[in-house]
Amino acid sequence: MKKTALITGASSGIGRATAQELSRRGFALVLCGRRQDRLAALANDLDQGTPVHLLNFDVRDRAAVARAISGLPKAFATVDVLVNNAGNAHGMDEIHQGDLDDWDAMIDINVKGLLYVSKAIVPQMVARKKGHIINIGSTAGKEVYPKGNVYCASKHAVDAINQGMRLDLHAHGIRVGAVNPGLVQTEFSEVRFKGDGQRAASVYQGYTPLTPEDVAEIIGFVVSRPQHVNIADLVVMPTAQASSTLIYKKP
Repeated sequence: MKKTALITGASSGIGRATAQELSRRGFALVLCGRRQDRLAALANDLDQGTPVHLLNFDVRDRAAVARAISGLPKAFATVDVLVNNAGNAHGMDEIHQGDLDDWDAMIDINVKGLLYVSKAIVPQMVARKKGHIINIGSTAGKEVYPKGNVYCASKHAVDAINQGMRLDLHAHGIRVGAVNPGLVQTEFSEVRFKGDGQRAASVYQGYTPLTPEDVAEIIGFVVSRPQHVNIADLVVMPTAQASSTLIYKKP
């Protein structure tokens, strides 16, 4: 019987690549995202024979999250692996110039959205005494950098929640771990810079950044470890990156 993985933020980037990786590994998939058209396109790109169910909601909407997950069809209702991937960054301003809407978006998606989805799924794992949760964090959750203020705070919260989950759930046989990427070339910077494609592209110039597939392969490795093995906290950066602000770029 196939295990079922639920992935948030599956319509692009790391979430999309993770869906493809877990499809190759034989998982049934529940793919969640705000963009139904992209989810449908992804479903068509998965390995043939992959059971897939699409959930179209915004993780910020507590009622929509609960309604969608409680309404999963029986074949997908038992979630073995939860990948809390949905996340965002908005703006890069000094704290006194920050946009309140940007702050709300980062806290609501990165922190509260992760909690809403987890709350909808973890109780069934506790009841079964089995499950695996992967929280996608960031190197921004390990160190703060200039103009990263609220985004870094939201990812530090993910780091703390990951640790708290592991402590609270270990007696129930549930594995909890985080994968914390550094610079990954996705739509992340384009969203952060509000559609400024040139500025977003400059973030990844002069070195080789990680790809979504690099991170997805690591997630595939993490979830495929034997039951007695839990990779609790993993940081991955491109070779050219030594910290959030120290990146070797070729002239």
